[in-house]
This record gives sequence, structure tokens and C-alpha cells, in this order.
Amino acid sequence: MIYADYNATAPLKPQAREAMLAALDLGPVNPSSVHSAGRAARAIVEKARGQVGAAIGSRAEDIVFTSGGTESLALAIQGAVAGLNGAATLIVSAIEHDAATKAAAHSGVPVETAYVLPIGQVDLDDLRSRLASWDRALKGTPILVLMLANNETGILQPVAEAAALIREAGGLTVCDAVQGLGKVAVNVALLGVDYLALSAHKVGGPQGAGALWHRAGAPLKAVQYGGGQERGLRSGTENVAAIAGFGAVMSPNVLNLTQYGSLSTLRDTMEARLKSEGGVTVIGEGSPRLAGVSCFARPGFRAETQVMALDLAGVCISAGSACSSGKVKRSLVLMAMGADDALAESAIRTSFGWNSRPEDFTRVADAWIEAARRTVLKETV
Repeated sequence: MIYADYNATAPLKPQAREAMLAALDLGPVNPSSVHSAGRAARAIVEKARGQVGAAIGSRAEDIVFTSGGTESLALAIQGAVAGLNGAATLIVSAIEHDAATKAAAHSGVPVETAYVLPIGQVDLDDLRSRLASWDRALKGTPILVLMLANNETGILQPVAEAAALIREAGGLTVCDAVQGLGKVAVNVALLGVDYLALSAHKVGGPQGAGALWHRAGAPLKAVQYGGGQERGLRSGTENVAAIAGFGAVMSPNVLNLTQYGSLSTLRDTMEARLKSEGGVTVIGEGSPRLAGVSCFARPGFRAETQVMALDLAGVCISAGSACSSGKVKRSLVLMAMGADDALAESAIRTSFGWNSRPEDFTRVADAWIEAARRTVLKETV
């Protein structure tokens, strides 16, 4: 099997597995218990908190552990709104993940759309113009929701520039860094954001662990209630083993941004072949992108057909945001970028990562071209 769906979830790294097994070997532990077993569990959680914080340039105490990126975004978006007592308006980019858009839709405050340019990046001029005429008495505090890297296209967003505009207007920025972590440098001070959502399983950690970083002093209230864990911001017994695995993959040598960056050469070679032999359109080709991500489309070759054909050939890929629904549908991200229906309906995503081999790129191209020859290409030769 060729696995080319790292943006959906990455294979577990050995360092994460080792840390998780060590935590599980402690036996029944609850980090809220005061006995020795509980203190041992607490030590594991706090070590991981420090590891996650160090990876993004933050203090450990500003990290809140969650169950994953979806919960982190819900806590950031709805918790910020609650912290402002509802005196806010959310500005959500048109290419955000469902986890962000749906959390915003259920926040109880007005939601506006931040539009994107055809290159796939948020329109900073439109944002600047909107903020220049912002009526704070009517709309409250502006809260921008903007991802660092798009999960479908891999296109990087100008988060630092957008956050600076929001900050000048007295607003707040929520950044979804789930896809960016471990692929590009992530530093909360340089980004200038107020909240940053993370997930372990996108970088070779386990599923079921995530984190929210929040700037000290940024408004934030709990959105679920219980025993008061995570300093009262996220009640519920911490997933000790998963958190241990999350922390274990956060060191620079394990994240290995250089190794990930080297994938761009293999990706570009694969795309060049797909364009020349298959007539595909590469989405975001001229924009800054994650090195291991390629989104491409061939009008007339429906996305679901491509996914099934490659699956039969032993290749795992996705169409759109696989983790949002588990089914194939027209890409709303591409439509927000101005793509027509034919392109949006035929776009698929390949994504590679820490365990990908050069031959994986070649075999993905082989499988796609063979599948295309049985369908759309035969009509043009």
C-alpha cells in the first residue's frame, strides 16, 4: 500500500509509541489523584506540556490539552466569545476547516466571511478595508479565524500580516495551525496571534490528543464544565498516554522540518509528470505551499472516481477534507478561490510526510495516470 494521505492522519512515529507504552505501563493512573500513581501521571502530562510549549515558542502554562484540533478550535472560538461576554463579531476565512466554521456558527455571535484571492490566500486588502470602517459599538471586538496552512491545498496563509491588522484594530486572532505544525516553523510570538490550535496525529503523534495555546491575558472561558482540569479551561480526565505521545514528537529533531521541506522536490517532479501526461491543473502552484501536499484536478474525472480507482490500485489519497465528513464532495475551498464547478468536482489531494519514500511519489503518479487512461484520457488520444 502507498499511503499518500498524511493530511488526514500521519503514521505513528516510534518516539510517540515508545512514550505511550511507557505511560500505559504505569497502570491505572489519573493525573488529578494525589497519591504516587497520580503524581507520576501528572509528571508525564506536565513534561508533555513543556515539550509542546517549547515547540511553538510558548510557556508551558499557556498550553491547554484537548482531545484534538476540533476541540481546540471550539474552545478558542467559543471561549473567546464567552470571555468577551458576546460582544464580538467573528471574521472567518472562506477556506477554513469545518471545525472552525461550525464552531463559529454555534458561537451565538455574528459571523462574517474573510474572502480569499484566486491564489488561495486571504485577501489582506479586503480585510484592511473592512477593519478601517469597523463599528466597534455595533459589532464589538473583531475576532479573525485564519488557518496557517490549508488542509486541502497546502497553501500557506499570511497569518502574521493578518494578525497585525487585527491587532491594530483592537481585535483577536484564532489560528488553526493543525496542518502547519511539524511542516513549517510555528512560533506564536512571530505569528502574533492570540490563540493557536494544534493536533497530535497530524505530526506522527496519536489520535485523541490536541492542544490550545492562548496568549496570557487573552479572553478565554471554558465551554465545557466538570472537574476543573486544565486550570478550569477543559474539564475531563487527561488522556495521559496520548498526551505523552504528543509531547514525544515535539522536539526539533523528531519534527525535522528540514526532512519535510525536502519533499517539495519530489512533489514538484510528480506534478510536472501529471501535467504533461495527464493534463491536470495544480491548485496553488504559484503560491507558497506545504512541501508534501499536492492538490490537482482534471475536469471530467470526478474526484470520487479518482479516489476509488487509486484505492483499488493500493494508493490512499483524499478528495477535499477527508476528516470532516468521511465522504467525497465538491471542494468548497476551490470554489472560494474562484474555481468553476468542473475543477472543484475533480480536485483530489495527495499528502506525504515523515515516512514517505521517493518511490511513493512515482507510484502515485503511475496509478493516477493508469486510472485516467481508462477514463478521461482515452477520449483525448
